[in-house]
Amino acid sequence: MPTVRTAIVIGGGVAGPVTALALRRAGIAATVYEAYPTTADGVGGTLALAPNGVAALRVVGADRAVTDIATPIHRTAMAVGRRRFDLPGLADVPPLQVVHRAALHRALHDRALAEGVVIEHGRRLVDVRETADSVTARFADGTTATADVLVGADGIRSTVRTLIDPDAPGPHYTGLLGFESVARHEVDVAPGTMTFAFGRRGYYIYWPEPGGGTRWGVNLPQDRPMTLTEARAVPAEEWLRTLRAAYGDDDPGGQLMRTSDADGLQVVGSLLIMPPVPRWHRGRMVLVGDSAHAPSNSSGQGASLAIESAVQLARCLRDLPDVPSAFATYERLRRERVEKVAARAARINRAKAPGPLARALMPLLMPLLVRTAMNPEKTMGHEQRYVIDWDAAVR
Repeated sequence: MPTVRTAIVIGGGVAGPVTALALRRAGIAATVYEAYPTTADGVGGTLALAPNGVAALRVVGADRAVTDIATPIHRTAMAVGRRRFDLPGLADVPPLQVVHRAALHRALHDRALAEGVVIEHGRRLVDVRETADSVTARFADGTTATADVLVGADGIRSTVRTLIDPDAPGPHYTGLLGFESVARHEVDVAPGTMTFAFGRRGYYIYWPEPGGGTRWGVNLPQDRPMTLTEARAVPAEEWLRTLRAAYGDDDPGGQLMRTSDADGLQVVGSLLIMPPVPRWHRGRMVLVGDSAHAPSNSSGQGASLAIESAVQLARCLRDLPDVPSAFATYERLRRERVEKVAARAARINRAKAPGPLARALMPLLMPLLVRTAMNPEKTMGHEQRYVIDWDAAVR
């Protein structure tokens, strides 16, 4: 039996409900406290779940709830100008799953409730108080909650991270703004194919949308970061004019931008990445998911790594004799893996805004790179084949 019996989970996004589900399976009762008053219905763009993320969801019985609402991606390609190259993939690995962030939040929220997890909204954490055998969270509304441990699953701007370490770094701007929509234009590619395109002035991706049209996302280079509030204060029509000017000469980027409507534009804002966080835990508090490790969206692994960490934390609290050893072992199991993924994503970000010379050479060099340097087993095998053995004891 675990020595930890109760847990407070701060944050109701992706990592929070999965953490609560995994803790519950480990015999630990967890309550989720979310700052916002409701679930994020209709808010946010699309994210990817890699095969390793879906495998981790299977541990807590949430994989089917997510894959049932996702779009599987079976093939990937790269486009440079008018040239298109099929990318090699991993053999015998399930497809990537793309899912709307709000739909993923709702599916995990509903799964947690169905398993008996209590989720309380409108509870914004402001402080904690620790004793030798408990931790008490104090919320902005004046209420409190006490448990054996407190898990910070509160995202890239984590409050728990600063409570653990007031000198902890915050997120870094990647130099890119994110946008997403569905265009009426139909691209001439097979369903289930995602294309990574290097346009003349920016990088974008697209894939056929089930039911018609083409879903696209762009990473627009911009020197100045913008908060989500600032980015959404700009009228959508103005952003579309900017995007049409940036991608208008690209094929199919121009057609995608011109056949998209302002009311369907998702403004994601600045794309952020977490530098290595020196302290993942202190006392009875610990970080999980984006609060500790948030690779940029270029990795395709952000949500999957958060889900993995939630499951591994629960295993450590289940099997190890005390809180300090559980937290230390959890960090040992996770840090090297997540920081390698973050480093790979940072390299991809630098390639998303190539200079004039690099853009000119890319159509010539890309076929050679696809045949020689783009070894999927080397670059993605260790990431996507990762499976957590829930039944194995942590030592």
